[in-house]
Amino acid sequence: MKLVTGNSNRALADAIASHLGLALTDCTVKRFADQEVNVQLHENVRGEDVYILQSTSAPADGNLMELLILTDTLRRSSARRITAVIPYFGYARQDRRATGRTPISAKLVANMIAGAGVHRVMTVDLHTDQIQGFFDIPTDNLYSAPVMTRDIKQRYDVSNLMVVSPDVGGVARARAIAKRIGTDLAIADKRRPRAGVSEVMNIIGDVSGKRCLLVDDIVDSGGTLINAAEALLKSGARDVSAYITHGVLSEGACARIGASPLKELVVTDSIVETEAQRQTRNIRRISIAPLIGEALSRTASEQSVSSLFD
Repeated sequence: MKLVTGNSNRALADAIASHLGLALTDCTVKRFADQEVNVQLHENVRGEDVYILQSTSAPADGNLMELLILTDTLRRSSARRITAVIPYFGYARQDRRATGRTPISAKLVANMIAGAGVHRVMTVDLHTDQIQGFFDIPTDNLYSAPVMTRDIKQRYDVSNLMVVSPDVGGVARARAIAKRIGTDLAIADKRRPRAGVSEVMNIIGDVSGKRCLLVDDIVDSGGTLINAAEALLKSGARDVSAYITHGVLSEGACARIGASPLKELVVTDSIVETEAQRQTRNIRRISIAPLIGEALSRTASEQSVSSLFD
């Protein structure tokens, strides 16, 4: 079993390797002057079961190219099996044609990954479960719910909690957390007048006096979360925090989160932390390295991965 990483999230790769008691394979991933990606392995991988640890977060195109070229390098070096471990799968939000004359970019990226020579894909909290069907190779979608549940139980009195989905599309994800901690579920009824702008109209469920936890897969600009938090407080919520798997947090998002009524935003380390995140008072990170490490160990030994979430 060999672990190889690109440059997208070295800290997470180190944590996964440490959990497994392995050293990362000696590999150089660099850029030429014109930003072309160049990869060189410094260890023999012939006949090995190799796992590439690489999120396709910003810069999405550059990190995706690193993943593809790492795959080609391993294939040409006679690796026996190549598994792409993609904690954050970029382009997942482009999973359908919402209007005419638009691409389905998530499917295109899936084709590129499989075409490069990957035998199996492992990712965390896909934007929609159906994206697994875009791949013609085995795909494991890991869920961060066990990690979040453990953190919630350690920090909150669950008797006064209410889990909230910030939109109708995330109800299944929020319900899974609510079921694990034994609390009720509320829903924010959201209307989006145009792309990138969201407006919460009303809250479905009684949140009066409750400590509310917003649960979702991605936070990008932060607009949806902030609007939902304001609506919950207007509906009588005691305070509002959020548990989000992927902290994309594009430019300006951290400042908006820091100035918002959110008591705390908890994100995983699926995407590398920025300086802006480190300096924002109400953003905290939890690690999914043990979850991914255990899934890799089970995959390598041909054990069940789905039983991790029973």
